[in-house]
Amino acid sequence: MDINEAISFINSYTKSGGRITDLSRAQELMERIGSPEKRLKFVHIAGTNGKGSTLEYISNALIMSGYKTGQFTSPFILRYNDRIRINGHDIDDDSLAEIAEQVRGAVNDRPYSQFEITMAIAFLWFERENCDIVVLETGIGGLLDCTNVIPAPLLSVITSISLDHTALLGNTVEEIASHKAGIIKAGSAVVLADDNPDSVKALVAETAEKVGAELIPLEPCKPYSDGGLFAPFMYRGIKLTPAMAGLHQKYNAQTAITACIYLRSKGFEISDGNIIRAVEITQVRARVQYIDGKPPVIVDGGHNPAGVNMLSLMLMYLSTRNKRIYAVMGMVDSKDYAECVKMIARQSDKFFAVDGFAYNSVPAETLQDIASFYTEAETSTLAEAVESAKQLALENDGVAVVCGSLYLASEYLNSMPE
Repeated sequence: MDINEAISFINSYTKSGGRITDLSRAQELMERIGSPEKRLKFVHIAGTNGKGSTLEYISNALIMSGYKTGQFTSPFILRYNDRIRINGHDIDDDSLAEIAEQVRGAVNDRPYSQFEITMAIAFLWFERENCDIVVLETGIGGLLDCTNVIPAPLLSVITSISLDHTALLGNTVEEIASHKAGIIKAGSAVVLADDNPDSVKALVAETAEKVGAELIPLEPCKPYSDGGLFAPFMYRGIKLTPAMAGLHQKYNAQTAITACIYLRSKGFEISDGNIIRAVEITQVRARVQYIDGKPPVIVDGGHNPAGVNMLSLMLMYLSTRNKRIYAVMGMVDSKDYAECVKMIARQSDKFFAVDGFAYNSVPAETLQDIASFYTEAETSTLAEAVESAKQLALENDGVAVVCGSLYLASEYLNSMPE
C-alpha cells in the first residue's frame, strides 16, 4: 500500500460511520489492532474552542523538556498527515501507508468512521515510536467520542464550552458540557478552563466528584496593560505574552500551564522556563493566525459564534488603532453562519463572501445578503477575494482577514507559497 492507497482506504469510510450509542464499536476496533491505547499515557482534551491551542502549549512544554510527545488533532489543516504528529512532525507517508495496511488487515466490514480509522493508525504509530506521552484531542463531544476508549488518562483537560454541534450534543451549554465532561475518569484528574460559565464549572465539579477524579484549581491570571494584539497577561507574578493573537489566549495558556504543573506530580520534569517558552513561542495555523507582511493577513477557522467572537474582539481592537478591516469569509451550512457573518461584517470595512471550498458551503450570495446590512459586501472566488482584500488593505493601512470555515482556512493556507 502506498500513500495514495492509504488515503483511499481511509476515505472509503464515511465521516461519521454508523450511528453509535456507546463505545463498543471503537473498543472492538482497538481490540482488533492489539489495544495499543492500553500501553500509552495520555492527556485527553475536550472542549468547543481552544482545544488546539491548549494542546500545542502542553505539547511544546513537554517536547522542550525532552519527552517524546504524540499529538492527535482534527481536522487536518494542510494535509491529512498533520492530524498525527510526534514532537511537531507529521507522520511520514511510508509509516502512514504501512500502518494503514496493518489496520486494513485487522478490520471487518463494520461501519467504522474515518475518525476511528485515523485514531487507530495514530495509536499504533505512537506505540511503535515509543512515545512517552500522547496529547489527545477529542473529535466531537467527549462521552461518546471514540477517543474516550482510552483508559484513565494522566489528566483530562476541558477548554471553553459553547454552542456547537447542537444536533448531536444538545441545545444548551450545560447539555454540551455534560458530553465534554464524559472524558473525566476515576482515579484521574481534570483541569477546566476559567472562561466557562458558572453552570459549566458546577457541572464539571459535580462530575469529577461523582466519578472520583481530582479537580485541579487554577491560579488567577490577569490582563497586562490594555491587552494589545497579543494580549500579555500576569500569571504567578510573571508577565507572559502569547505568540498567538487574541484576548482568549490567556485562558488557553492558563489552562495549559496548570496542566503542565500537574504533570510534574506524575513524574514529568517540566521546568518553569520551558512552560514560559511554550506560551511565548507556540503558534497554531488557522487559529487567529497573524501572518506579518505588507499587508498583514489574519487567518482564522473559528466556525462557531464563540470562536468567531474571539476574532471579532481582535478586529475591534485593530479598528480602535485605525486599522481598516477587509474580510474574506465562507461558512458551511452545519454552523450558525448567520450569527458568525454578522459579527465579522460589523467589524469590516468591506466583506467578500466566498463558497465552493466544501461540499456544504453556504452560497456566497446568502452570506453577502446577511453582511450587506452591516457593511459593503460582494461575492467572489476565494483567490480573487483574497487578492482584492490584500490590495485594499495595502492601500488603506489595513488588515486582510480570511475567516470562517476551517476548510476555507485550509484551502487558503495550502495556496500560499512555501
